[in-house]
Amino acid sequence: MSIRIPILNDSLAAGEKATAVDAAMIAKLTDMAGDLAVNLVIALVILAATILLSRWVAGVTRRMLSRVRGFRHDQTVLSFVVQVVRVVVYIVGLIAVLQRLGVQTTSIIAVLGAASLAVGLALQGTLSNVAAGVLLLVLRPYKVGDVIDIGGVAGSVQRLDLFTTQMSNANNHKIVVPNAKVLGDVILNLSGQKTRRVEINFTVGYGEDLNAARAVLAGVAEAHEKVLDDPAPWTGVTGLLDSAVQITLQAWVKSDDWWQTQADLMQGGKEAIDAAGIEIPFPHQVAVPYGDEDVMPVVTVRTVEQKRKGVRAGTDAAADTEEG
Repeated sequence: MSIRIPILNDSLAAGEKATAVDAAMIAKLTDMAGDLAVNLVIALVILAATILLSRWVAGVTRRMLSRVRGFRHDQTVLSFVVQVVRVVVYIVGLIAVLQRLGVQTTSIIAVLGAASLAVGLALQGTLSNVAAGVLLLVLRPYKVGDVIDIGGVAGSVQRLDLFTTQMSNANNHKIVVPNAKVLGDVILNLSGQKTRRVEINFTVGYGEDLNAARAVLAGVAEAHEKVLDDPAPWTGVTGLLDSAVQITLQAWVKSDDWWQTQADLMQGGKEAIDAAGIEIPFPHQVAVPYGDEDVMPVVTVRTVEQKRKGVRAGTDAAADTEEG
């Protein structure tokens, strides 16, 4: 009986010890759950504050840069800087969220540093676009609103982002070009200068008076209100083709007036040449006979003057018929 009492006491002591350990573990887990809940709520608050702060900082940055004379009329730099500021605020906010959740950012940075080579190789295309975007911002080959041609694709620049350049063509199609491709290709800025030259090629027959044709075309350009006086319009013979002489008309206009002025000069030049009685030749088709057959044209072409004479002849013939 005396032996069982110590055993019983030891069992009771072990049970009390186990109960104490369980109570301590429960208390510790409760404290950890409470801390995690508090940290999670604070992290969510930080995340929401980061989103709101990024928008606010972006708006403040846009307003401040809009007051600077160099950025006031240049939306390219303005949009680019605002986007960079927004990304920086997001990065800082995410780091604060991770720290609040107990994640050691130093260890994350060490892991990222060790894996930087693999990440760089995997994201080399994306990183090259970012680098190209920064270079485009520094070199400034174009800005928002300019009409550019990149590899045969022309359009008006709408936006320059960290990764892409967005354009809109004449048909209002949205064109997105990676910055790396833009920087690596030929960039033709069609509206980068204040003035632009219109160049139109006309053709006249070999038997026509070339000086008269040049004078007619020069008069059309000089009479147009959008054509600049300096440099003055120029005309000259620029080619001896198979069945015609090529005369080129050159006129300088403001870049915004280029498209409409080119169309006006092309129409006006053609009408003026016709009014002056100067032939504008074009290919004819003829039937090549076999044997002793006569050569007959497949298509008979009449000039405007011949058509007028034909109408007059038909009218006179009808009048004679009525009198008879």
